[in-house]
Amino acid sequence: MQYLSKNGAKVGLTGFCLGGAVTIIGAAKIPELSAGVVFYGIPPEAAAKPADIKIPLQAHFASKDDWCTPQVVDAFETGMKAAGKSIELFRYDAEHAFVNEQRQSVHDREAAELAWGRATEFFRTPLG
Repeated sequence: MQYLSKNGAKVGLTGFCLGGAVTIIGAAKIPELSAGVVFYGIPPEAAAKPADIKIPLQAHFASKDDWCTPQVVDAFETGMKAAGKSIELFRYDAEHAFVNEQRQSVHDREAAELAWGRATEFFRTPLG
């Protein structure tokens, strides 16, 4: 990211599950990032607090998630808004890992396509 940003490129970060949590950590700690998209992952506040986030974020969560529960997502969204941070947050009537085609028991094609379309569109503005 440092190399790319030194040469004028804008860099976005996305991740799923633990990778989603890592995306939030990156949004708080990696100054070379321009935007991030989170899929069903939130780190503990000891790793990254909403107030520490420095870039625009978009986030996708499942309403039937037993890891990033709706209550955890609500608290994260409330923290972001209270800190005056930019977040576009979507919730889907789906289960955790709904984008993962390899997990047929939870994959939700309609929600996955909608989320991915929103994510790619979101990256267009900050990344050019």
